[in-house]
Amino acid sequence: MTTDSHQAREALGRLRAEVGKAVVGQDAVVGGVLVALLCGGHVLLEGVPGVAKTLLVRALSMALDLDTKRVQFTPDLMPGDVTGSLIYDARSTAFNFRPGPVFTNLLLADEINRTPPKTQAALLEAMEERQVTVDGSARPLPQPFLVAATQNPIEYEGTYPLPEAQLDRFLLKLSVPLPQREEELNILRAHHHGFDPRDLKSAGVTPVAGPADLLAGRYAVQHVAVAEPVLAYIVDLCRATRTAPALELGASPRGATALLAVSKANAWLHGRDYVLPDDVKAFTVPTLRHRVRLRADAELDGATVDGVLAAVLAAVPAPR
Repeated sequence: MTTDSHQAREALGRLRAEVGKAVVGQDAVVGGVLVALLCGGHVLLEGVPGVAKTLLVRALSMALDLDTKRVQFTPDLMPGDVTGSLIYDARSTAFNFRPGPVFTNLLLADEINRTPPKTQAALLEAMEERQVTVDGSARPLPQPFLVAATQNPIEYEGTYPLPEAQLDRFLLKLSVPLPQREEELNILRAHHHGFDPRDLKSAGVTPVAGPADLLAGRYAVQHVAVAEPVLAYIVDLCRATRTAPALELGASPRGATALLAVSKANAWLHGRDYVLPDDVKAFTVPTLRHRVRLRADAELDGATVDGVLAAVLAAVPAPR
């Protein structure tokens, strides 16, 4: 690996500690978002209200020194409110394009499932093509570009479930858990001593890496080696989801390519230039949980997607 890649890994490695100044006990989620950034993918953060989903993304963007915009998705949000629109200028008697908040490095799509499908679909082109087309003209988005969307898994009234095409645009679906007891105590201690989640600068969060480190990391990840047995392991895992009795929809080849990408990124972050089966295992569930669908009868019997994927992992032998 080049010196640049070592420096980039060290800089990106400092992000966990920096985000930890504001967010307690979500190291695995921070690692998942970092992997997505290295792969150029998008993340869907799912968790109950109050587990710091939004705070985590804000702290990460500050530590990475990325331009960030937040959109609060609501039932009355229109596509143009996200992508931008043409505005008539009376002085020049012409229509000028006014960019929407999607023109940023890190777009925080807060409660994305609270907006109707028409507005959800406005993000499809941006997430896949990294551009926005308005009035026949394609306008490229800044690079790097990442959508970090949040949603609440327990509230269904007034929400619009994301369609499969939208879900498939997300590289990872990360579950943001409730903190452990000691972590929750640390959260209370921080608030007791004046921590304000609306003021990250006062918490001491400062930029420790930048877009150049991210781009160097992405280049290095592309050159991580993957042995043929590990490639076969990824394929076998995805194929096993297609024959799992509890699933009516298994992972597609796009799911397999996504699992390959995140496994390479995870290997590089851990200081290796080759992928181990453990890298694949670590990200199988977050990579595939939103790309498969339970059978209705299995769901009634109490089965869960994560449980089925765990069973697939246990059943498919890993290469030595």
